[in-house]
Amino acid sequence: MGPDQISVIKVVREVTGLGLRDAKDLVDAVAAGVAAGSVEDVDREEAERIKAAFEEYGATVETE
Repeated sequence: MGPDQISVIKVVREVTGLGLRDAKDLVDAVAAGVAAGSVEDVDREEAERIKAAFEEYGATVETE
């Protein structure tokens, strides 16, 4: 696990409220191309904040 992945795990924990193990498992799954996540019922401002947090670490995020 590289330093960027640790930063992404921190963002996942912040955004989702997941514990360390669950956040790490999610990041590992997405990095392996196994899973993609979605968030529903989030207002536009919060969606843009989440998007910016992930994109800061090179993630690709789409908002609708």
